Amino acid sequence: MSDFLNLKGKRALVTGGTKGAGAATVALLRELGAQVLTTARKPSGAQSDDLFVAADLSTLEGCDAVAKAVQNRMGGVDIIVHMLGGSSAPSGGFASLGEAEWQAELAQNLLPALRLDRALVPGMVAQGAGVVVHVTSIQRILPLPEATTAYAAAKAALSVYSKSLSKEVSPKGVRVVRVAPGWIETEASVRLAERIAADAGTDLAGGRRIIMDSLGGIPIGRPSKPAEVASLIAFLVSDRAATITGTEYVIDGGTVPTA
Repeated sequence: MSDFLNLKGKRALVTGGTKGAGAATVALLRELGAQVLTTARKPSGAQSDDLFVAADLSTLEGCDAVAKAVQNRMGGVDIIVHMLGGSSAPSGGFASLGEAEWQAELAQNLLPALRLDRALVPGMVAQGAGVVVHVTSIQRILPLPEATTAYAAAKAALSVYSKSLSKEVSPKGVRVVRVAPGWIETEASVRLAERIAADAGTDLAGGRRIIMDSLGGIPIGRPSKPAEVASLIAFLVSDRAATITGTEYVIDGGTVPTA
């Protein structure tokens, strides 16, 4: 693989990089030779103190701490992967979403990317090179009204912001791309499938099927794996993708039913 993709000498920041697709992305970028700093609220497993920052990126203070760590520990950055995201909003449709729920979804899914880009992208522009990956979601075009309205809206805003940023900084040597996953089979999603299965009186396979049906089906018959999402990201940040910018790459097994 390293003969095809080589990231030696590259400095990367991956947010939300201790679990799921984030952890898979960190591992792959390091395998390909990059120096990778990652961040999460708490360490998960073996983390190098020099390459991990414990920070709450839903806060301005947390973003500032990570931006300073990037400068102090790596002297700048060549690759930023905004993997952080998720939803804690309750089910029940739009009426169940109060001010606190909306603020929380924006604080997790939109504002960290804006704040870190504001701090770090000028350095990329100054060096005339860099790649920013905003991990959005198919929910921005396929929201589930019962549970993901606020999350989907935040990811839609992230996508629009990403496109605008690409138009501004691509002429200055900085590529900006989006990756939109569908359902990824992480440890957390397996636990969700197990809970759904228990509630429905079925097995894990039945729980997975219920989730896929709620999405309108997944034509390939399974969710994406974290390593598959990581592989797409690794290609996009490499020199193999040197003319790709301003676009979004969906990795969802065919879930979105339109082109």
